[in-house]
Amino acid sequence: MPTDQQTSPAATAPVAENGSSPLLERPGTRPAGPRRVLRDLGPQYVANGVIGLIFAASGPIAVTLAVGAAGGLTEGQLASWVSGIFLSAGAATLLMSLVYRQPLGFAWSIPGTVLLGPSLQHLSFPEVVGAFFTSGVLILALGASGVVRRVMAAIPMPIVMAMVAAVFLRFGTDIVESTRTNPVVAGPMVLAFLLLSAVPVLGRFLPPVLGTLVVGIAAVALSGQFALDSADGPILAAPVFTAPEFTWAAQLELVVPLAITVLIVQNGQGVAVLRAAGHRPPVNVSAIVSGAFSVLNAGFGAVSACVTGPTNALLTSSGEKHRQYTGAVVYGSIALVFALLAPALTRFMLATPEAFVLALGGIAMLKALQQAFVTAFATTFTLGSLATFVVTVSGLDLFNIHAAFWGIVIGYAVSRLLERRDHAGA
Repeated sequence: MPTDQQTSPAATAPVAENGSSPLLERPGTRPAGPRRVLRDLGPQYVANGVIGLIFAASGPIAVTLAVGAAGGLTEGQLASWVSGIFLSAGAATLLMSLVYRQPLGFAWSIPGTVLLGPSLQHLSFPEVVGAFFTSGVLILALGASGVVRRVMAAIPMPIVMAMVAAVFLRFGTDIVESTRTNPVVAGPMVLAFLLLSAVPVLGRFLPPVLGTLVVGIAAVALSGQFALDSADGPILAAPVFTAPEFTWAAQLELVVPLAITVLIVQNGQGVAVLRAAGHRPPVNVSAIVSGAFSVLNAGFGAVSACVTGPTNALLTSSGEKHRQYTGAVVYGSIALVFALLAPALTRFMLATPEAFVLALGGIAMLKALQQAFVTAFATTFTLGSLATFVVTVSGLDLFNIHAAFWGIVIGYAVSRLLERRDHAGA
């Protein structure tokens, strides 16, 4: 943790746990202008932002395309979906990160995308879009009510971080798996990271994660594994508006699971990761912005927006705390370019070998994974944290709601029942 002298102005923002905090958390400092951003920007923050975007534009996009294609969406609807989620991710990230001078990275709900798979088999796409609109309004309303911050403040941080550790665990195992399946690409990346981390003199000139990215690109190029089938196809995005259809079947099946997934599973991860990195994210405002941009996404036929855990872990993976917001600015700016060039850039990113993305994301997430385990199991609430971790890793899925939510619920209940002394001393 930084010393008091290193604490950034952003760290003086109202904390969620403070009962006297205003409903809408005010920034602790003036918004960052262009000169300030350029002064705070550095190579490792650029690398953090680029890696965050590479992560978002690869695996998560593949999931989105697979779910949409299986649900019978047209190519135009899929392109509009991708364009919409990058537009909202970029705009929300830039707005919040510049205003609060914290790395507040937004993306879209991958668990929310996954739960759409079965729904698209028996619901029409306009019905699903109607549920998108309603869930966005519900998320916005809950954020404006202040209930989100109260719920997050009531859950002990070790239990929340146990959920984060369980969700992030696969990023660590991805390093092992990618090295096993494609050692030509992943092997040099792991070695580069270890070398730059072990030799501080080298790491000062080339930050370890940035060096991993450079070596990975070289390994992909030299091994000839960049598999772009064709450069043909549309380049610029052409948004397609799908008129929503509001039916009880779709509303009852999707609205509450989507809202819980965004506010507790996704925003809960993002807020916990940022707090663990020493930041004080505005919980209520983040929920309101998630809701507002979820409504915008619905106009593109796209799933809900959220403060994402993995992206913010990547944005805070290195560098000085008070400068990390510039990585989010880089991420948000490139996301807006992706929104404009969604069809072409999606084809380009999907042509990159999977091992490159898995190894890069896993290596960049190691610090966040380590911090999650330390916070979850170092002091109090360890039994509740263990229950949370086990349930989340199990993949338990009830009522179309992700296991991370049930991990929090069950872990908190176990902790309340069996760790009364920890709660009394909290």
